[in-house]
Amino acid sequence: MRVLPSERLSPGNGQGDPLPGSHADLPPVIRRTEFVAFALAGLLLIAVVAVLYVAKAFFLPVVMAFVTGTMLSPAATFLENRKVPRGLGAVLIVIAVSAVVAFIVALIASPVMEWSSRLPELGAQLKDKLHVFDRPLALWLELQAMVGGPVGLPSFPLPKFEWVQPTLEFLSPTFTEFLLFFVTLILFIASWRDLRRALIMTFSDRDARLRTLRILNEIEVHLGNYLLTVTVINIGVGIATGLVCAVTGMPNPAGLGALAATLNFIPIIGPIAMFAILAVVGLVAFPTIGGGLVAAIAFGGITFLEGHFVTPTIIGRRLALNALAVLLALAFWTWLWGPMGAFLSSPLLIVGLILKEHLLPVDAPQLPQA
Repeated sequence: MRVLPSERLSPGNGQGDPLPGSHADLPPVIRRTEFVAFALAGLLLIAVVAVLYVAKAFFLPVVMAFVTGTMLSPAATFLENRKVPRGLGAVLIVIAVSAVVAFIVALIASPVMEWSSRLPELGAQLKDKLHVFDRPLALWLELQAMVGGPVGLPSFPLPKFEWVQPTLEFLSPTFTEFLLFFVTLILFIASWRDLRRALIMTFSDRDARLRTLRILNEIEVHLGNYLLTVTVINIGVGIATGLVCAVTGMPNPAGLGALAATLNFIPIIGPIAMFAILAVVGLVAFPTIGGGLVAAIAFGGITFLEGHFVTPTIIGRRLALNALAVLLALAFWTWLWGPMGAFLSSPLLIVGLILKEHLLPVDAPQLPQA
């Protein structure tokens, strides 16, 4: 039987594959093993997030202590180089930080307690101030009525404050969480060198040990620099806010400045909340709306300069943070762990970027350019 040339198969080609020299492109196919690996990784990620959410009472203080301890570890090393035992240095650092936090809380608590005792009176004053918007809103409602909308003047009911107690309960950790945080923080700072050595020696390969050492050193340096620079920047924001409040005649400028410095540790949400607080306080404290909004507008200018020029110039030189990544990290950790998660969002993002740089280096295989 005669075989036509077009029917000839290549040697060993019994499945009808393209002939040698053929340029037919086969469509990309995801192998079953790759699909299973992706599915298992996704399930593992979901399981980890679920565990972190359900066991928040344990993981939040521990992670908070680990991150804070890594930030404060350079200070313990500084004291250790000055012949101070590391355990004693850890206790002194935690006491000093606790004293600073207690001082800031005292500055903030005084005006909060004063204003909380006058909430009904302040609510009535705020209601009277907002009546200036009745006429513009009435014109808007008349316009709506012309096209079939509802007719009537808007009403401004007194603010309800049932949310105050649940919010305070949400923001305040339990005594057990406080105790777990402080004990873990002291022990972590005191034993950080031994923990790092044990983690490095876990790997048997020399290259893996060197990579782990570089990762740990870079995390410690970057988190320490982040805490130092952000603290200095936020102190500057607090001082500037306090001066603005004092110049404009706002009540308790020291407490408002301390609150501005504290809230500025939480990216995006903190400055927005402080702007709203200054606006409400100004509207209640001043007879006119324009005078009451001066401090809030000035604070908006301060945070704009800080967020767009000061912070990117200082921190950007060390580790650039993408704005979208910061926003997504803030949203995720705030949803997962609340306000403390919001505080941890940027440090955890820095840790993730450092791990990505070392575990997925630039010279790793990349997708082709479009």
